[in-house]
Amino acid sequence: QEKSPRLSAALFGEDCEISHDQLCELLKYAALGKCHNATQPSWCRIYHQSHLAGVVVIVLHEMSQLHFYKFYLQFKHLRKVFRHRFPLTPSTNFLASLYGEGANLKPQNTAQGLTSTSSECIPKSSDLQCDPIIRKYGGKKRGLTSYTLTLEEQKKNDYPIKGSPECKDYIYTECDQQRTDSSPLFGLDCEMCLTAKGSEVTRVSLVDAQGQCLLNELVKPESTVVNYRTRFSGITKKMLLPVKTTLPDIQTKLKKMLPHDAVLVGHSLNADLQALEMIHPSVIDTSLLFARNEGRRFKLKFLAKAVLGKEIQCEQKLGHDPTEDARAALELAQFFIEQGPAKVAELNLEMLLTAEKLAEVSQSKAALQPQGCRVQKQLNGPPHLSKPCFLDYLRVTGQNPLLLGRQELDSSGLCQSNLSASNKQILQRALEDVPLSTFSVIQFSLGPEYIASHLLAGLCEKVRSKLTDMLTIYAGPFEESFCLKSVKKEFGRCGPIRSLTVVTETYQPYVCIQYEVLEAAQLAVESLNGAEVAGCRIKVQRPVTAAMLDCDVLIKELELDVENEGVIYVAGLKKSVTELDLQEEFSQFKDLETLFLPKDLQSGRHRNCCFLKFQKSQSAVHALEVINGWTMKGGKLRSRNALASGHLWRWIWQMNHSNGKQGGNILYEKMEQLSDSELKKKVKKLDHHIKKLYRSLQNNTLCIVLFPGVN
Repeated sequence: QEKSPRLSAALFGEDCEISHDQLCELLKYAALGKCHNATQPSWCRIYHQSHLAGVVVIVLHEMSQLHFYKFYLQFKHLRKVFRHRFPLTPSTNFLASLYGEGANLKPQNTAQGLTSTSSECIPKSSDLQCDPIIRKYGGKKRGLTSYTLTLEEQKKNDYPIKGSPECKDYIYTECDQQRTDSSPLFGLDCEMCLTAKGSEVTRVSLVDAQGQCLLNELVKPESTVVNYRTRFSGITKKMLLPVKTTLPDIQTKLKKMLPHDAVLVGHSLNADLQALEMIHPSVIDTSLLFARNEGRRFKLKFLAKAVLGKEIQCEQKLGHDPTEDARAALELAQFFIEQGPAKVAELNLEMLLTAEKLAEVSQSKAALQPQGCRVQKQLNGPPHLSKPCFLDYLRVTGQNPLLLGRQELDSSGLCQSNLSASNKQILQRALEDVPLSTFSVIQFSLGPEYIASHLLAGLCEKVRSKLTDMLTIYAGPFEESFCLKSVKKEFGRCGPIRSLTVVTETYQPYVCIQYEVLEAAQLAVESLNGAEVAGCRIKVQRPVTAAMLDCDVLIKELELDVENEGVIYVAGLKKSVTELDLQEEFSQFKDLETLFLPKDLQSGRHRNCCFLKFQKSQSAVHALEVINGWTMKGGKLRSRNALASGHLWRWIWQMNHSNGKQGGNILYEKMEQLSDSELKKKVKKLDHHIKKLYRSLQNNTLCIVLFPGVN
């Protein structure tokens, strides 16, 4: 479909690691888009965001990248469907910043990402051209006539129009003189009450361009009052008892007061003119002047504070003061005309509004905390406001986020623990509730029994050991006086060697070679097994251990992984070859998208191998056929399909270069077999839950799975 939303991420190789702030950029833009001044993420791009059906974040508690690769074969659905994978930089409080302070197992002292109003969660006006005010008026200053509503705009916004059948009994102000940029401005505001007839005027205020009050009168409604709306109007039954002034009296006074080129200013002025039953041809409506996206409007109270620095409609006062409101609307229009659209856009009103609402959320969260909790916080230190999270931000921008699992939102928006729910129950609720929400966070849990340090240490060691075995090959037998240098040279053509040792425990010598990348080890097995090296016909094989019995299955699945689709590995590069040389050499290939030349993360020198990513799989197959046997600057090239994406390559390097082994203990040794089989079952079930939830999602839903780990 032409307008189907899609994600494009150009990260490959060493650059594939992203920060939590970058993930927040993606979530923010996906959930809110341009209508809330959210900007495209810096590291990827979402096309046609407005067509997104929703965003679903699945959190797999207690699980990390370690679990993903340990149980790679069990994550059958996850690895086949999700095309983009990125390692996240460690963060102890990311989940707290996503859905509340109680999100982590451990209390946090600081907040990152989306937890404060000054953070990346608040939209920034880095590009003023996207601001709705600039899009509507441009950036240059204009005279007041540029901001008066056109006839079409008046019709669209329900203004009384001369000659309209609905307004046949309305009074026309007869202000027909042509307006100029020096025409006088007048602020108008009315208070209404509800009567048997509908909404009727009970008070009218008019101020001139200097803010002087010209009219401030109570008006007796024609029909019986049903609701005085005292909270907003400030009008009571007692106030209206002595009033004799009627609506026709006010209409006459206004006609006399307004010069023939008068421009009326008000906030949602259409409601005032409808209640006055009057028609005026030239108006500036501040609710439309300070434009927002998607037809939304700022409230007068907010604009007065944000733009003018004035507090109006205060809670302490009984109802609104129409003179104060009329003056505020007038001054807002004058500010806009004098400063121009660019200056107004620079105020970034959307950001200020969000900041104000988030402050209210913080205060309400603090007020809703149990009294004992507040007392304890005060004993521990000075009281502070509960920090708003990303879900709070979504709520204040009109979204209705869903949080299911270990933490859930109560009716007041506070994040509460819910440790009793099983993964099956969470899935069932998610299948029912996710379609009703545009942003959902669904949390599944591996279980606290699987995060004990000895279990994690053992799991880490098993993954490290298996990766080491997959990177290792044994070659031989060789003659007693074989040339080790020629063996190293031949096997080095398959890729970067980490270590090479001679095995002398055997009848004839063998060599043990450990490579830096999986592709190199696999290429050595495939191309050199049965070959003649250093004058001997040799056998090349990986270590034979219980953990390596499924190595061939794992290699095949890695090769078919969606992340490796269209990616090939090329080895045998000479040290003198530069990235520019490679780009020139491989530029002949059709659909070549990216070239990645791995570097030693310690020395910074490039390896003797590279990865080529093609837009189409067929182009990769063709390149593979051509490259095998090529000679470049004296080096004979070997190639095969890629097995390890950039982040796996980097992770293998980190695993190989971390210090020492994670020692197990007696308890771990006893539990090892039991926990391994149980974990496999649990992971399979989790994968099935994700599959079921994923299949239930609407088309065009962005789905993200997080492995946050425990630290």
